[in-house]
Amino acid sequence: MLLIGVAGTELTAREHDWLQADACAGVVLFARNFASRTQVAELSQAIREAAPRPQLLCVDQEGGRVQRFRDGYSALPPLASFKAQHARDPEAAIALAREHAWLMASEVRASGVDLSFAPVVDLGRGNRAIGNRAFFDAPDVVADFTRAYVLGMHDAGMAATLKHFPGHGSVPEDTHFEDAEDPRTLDEIRALDLVPFAAGIEAGADAVMMAHVRYPQVAPEPAGFAPRWIRDILRGEMGFRGVVFSDDIGMKAADSAGGVKARVEAHLDAGCDAVLVCHPELVEDALAAVHGRVLDTMPLAGLVGRGAVGWDALLADARYMDSRQRLEDLS
Repeated sequence: MLLIGVAGTELTAREHDWLQADACAGVVLFARNFASRTQVAELSQAIREAAPRPQLLCVDQEGGRVQRFRDGYSALPPLASFKAQHARDPEAAIALAREHAWLMASEVRASGVDLSFAPVVDLGRGNRAIGNRAFFDAPDVVADFTRAYVLGMHDAGMAATLKHFPGHGSVPEDTHFEDAEDPRTLDEIRALDLVPFAAGIEAGADAVMMAHVRYPQVAPEPAGFAPRWIRDILRGEMGFRGVVFSDDIGMKAADSAGGVKARVEAHLDAGCDAVLVCHPELVEDALAAVHGRVLDTMPLAGLVGRGAVGWDALLADARYMDSRQRLEDLS
């Protein structure tokens, strides 16, 4: 199954056709698709009406520099903002992270969007793509934040997605623009980067997004198309039974698999349930790549929301204004 990107704030006729494809499971929205709260709700509705089957609508609404919807939404602080408070009062910091998750997820759901790809549970160890998107550098502390964040998203009725498995924080490279290789052994990764993922899975996380990082001591391929990571370690060893997403196949570090068809097939063959094709110019090739392939829609069905809460109901919720104030005080 594919999650695709569309170009603008309204669907084109060509994009409407893409949504008819059996392999199209949903749409990932970006800042290019956003003009206002009203507009994004209308676009979400238009996508659902255009498709013959339920669509999973997704966004990256982490906070900080990775927040696609801004005007009319809370200015969410990046996850690293909790670090200073954790040093003073760990319990209060963990509670506020849960509130951050609830607020983020509530606003996204009020917009008619099902899922924000959150939380980032990579360790904050200097990666150029992750930076202040990570909670902290200590695995046990990130694990505590991860549990709270998963619960906060569930409080708002949204599924939680742990990313980027098995850990993107311990290499410097940004896989949007360059290949990345982590030379450590599996035992070293287990002792550090996998700790927050294990905590999130235990807390009931619904999905995992893979990293485009290669770990040659564990598998020759980048993790997103490595059966060793997905089938043996994530599902076998760690017991994860939820949805596995690829990261965007338009990123530079996905090129090692080959062209679009090879990238899509490599991820699906390795055990990903859905492949992200976020660049519209790649969508037609990706749809052609899965033509005739046996498709399974069931894994993603549980991630589709229970319907939009609506902004009127959210704005009338006393918790909403309280959460906004508390998080503004943090930033």
